[in-house]
Amino acid sequence: MTTMADLKPVHFKWRMEESVAVIQLDRPERKNPLTFESYAELRDTFRDLVYAEDINAVVFASNGGNFCSGGDVHDIIGPLVGMDMKELLAFTRMTGDLVKAMLNCGKPIISAVDGVCVGAGAIITMASDLRLATPEAKTAFLFTRVGLAGCDMGACAILPRIIGQGRAADLLYTGRSMSAQEGHDWGYFNALHSAEELEEQALILAKRIASGPTFANGITKTQLNHEWNMSPDQAIEAEAQAQAICMQTRDFERAYHAFVAKKKPVFEGN
Repeated sequence: MTTMADLKPVHFKWRMEESVAVIQLDRPERKNPLTFESYAELRDTFRDLVYAEDINAVVFASNGGNFCSGGDVHDIIGPLVGMDMKELLAFTRMTGDLVKAMLNCGKPIISAVDGVCVGAGAIITMASDLRLATPEAKTAFLFTRVGLAGCDMGACAILPRIIGQGRAADLLYTGRSMSAQEGHDWGYFNALHSAEELEEQALILAKRIASGPTFANGITKTQLNHEWNMSPDQAIEAEAQAQAICMQTRDFERAYHAFVAKKKPVFEGN
């Protein structure tokens, strides 16, 4: 195990709010596009979160009124046009590895979406566990609008599970923007907040989750991801085993004693 509170990333902003890590892309003058370097650094950071004992939740926040404008046209799109197949596959695997790292980091991730949220930015929100937005947020999986397939970074696998096959097909074939209200009505966004309240509400939610049984939260995240590919019988057995593991934790015992004493349990993540 390790600690990450003092992490000093080069390509995005990082700060701690108690046991919640807050990430923000840091190119607000260009609506926070991703670069080769920021992709890789984010991937490595989420991979390391598996072992971070001082972080219990993550907020991926907006910056300067926007979340992310996707891959930078000049720093990424331009160079991709000149790459051969081997280089292109290395890139697409690397971007997919960011999603894998987010899904497998063991920490609940909350995206707080304001303004522009498109392309790989939309994928980051899709790969999060919970999503909050402002009424002004515009989310688009716009790959088809640049001549690419909608099946990018797991979109065809994950997005239908959040909003349904037909709605996902609409967004992935047309590349159109999903309004914040549509996203909320469809279950993509868990709640809508004003721009002034968005980050605060994301932190309130993250801290609430982080104050819970964090070992068990990690189990919940694992099961939410793994059970996509299980039959009901397999899922019920997997959950039986997962819950039996959680019943051996001290947090389960603490919750029992707190209930008997009519007190609120204080969880310690073990």
